[in-house]
Amino acid sequence: MNAVKTVLDVTLKWLCVVLFSALVLVVCWQVFSRQVMHAPATWTTSLAQYLFVWLALFGSAYVFSDRGHIAVDFLVRALKINEKRTTEVFVQVIILLFAAFVLVYGGIRGVDLTWSQKISGLPLNIGAMYLALPISGIMTAFYAVYHLVEALHGRGLPNDDEDEEIREAI
Repeated sequence: MNAVKTVLDVTLKWLCVVLFSALVLVVCWQVFSRQVMHAPATWTTSLAQYLFVWLALFGSAYVFSDRGHIAVDFLVRALKINEKRTTEVFVQVIILLFAAFVLVYGGIRGVDLTWSQKISGLPLNIGAMYLALPISGIMTAFYAVYHLVEALHGRGLPNDDEDEEIREAI
């Protein structure tokens, strides 16, 4: 499981770099063509929207991999280790359910409903943008399962010694 996570992490990192670079280039071309050439390229707005959606979804999956997302853990850190483990398992199950039902299932439905709708100015359809939902959902679900297994084995939880002053504050 660690090998799969490592490969997925590296793949996501480079995919985000490529998507961000492409987004910067498209937006720069959009500004250049509008301000300098006085002939704005009509395709740049749609492509920038697609790139931004894909970047946001894949970037959030990548951040979730290293647990870099925002978490308010003041109360959780004040708990005993067994309560922390229970809370972590609960959180990962909720994330897994969200990824499975909202991102994957809902994303597949969105792709299915919009696959035949064309975008003017691009040789793409709207379904291609929605395709990022189930793909990022599968990756997020994998990371949730990975973190769930880690929590069940007691790994990845805050150290009790570091949290003593938090307990004293409560």
